[in-house]
Amino acid sequence: MITRRGRSYPPEFRRKVLDLIKAGRSVKQVAADLQISDQTFYSWRKRTGSIPASNPT
Repeated sequence: MITRRGRSYPPEFRRKVLDLIKAGRSVKQVAADLQISDQTFYSWRKRTGSIPASNPT
C-alpha cells in the first residue's frame, strides 16, 4: 500500500517560514498568513533544530 505524505514545500519556502518565526512573528500568525498548519512548522523546526521552542503563539 502506498501512503500519501501530504503537500511538499520547496526548501526556500520552508526557510522563509523559519526566518519569519525567528524574526519574532508568532507561529500561529505565520501559519495563517501562509496557509500552512502550525504543526508543519513544528516538524520543520524539529528537523532543523535551528529555532528555539520558546515562541508559544
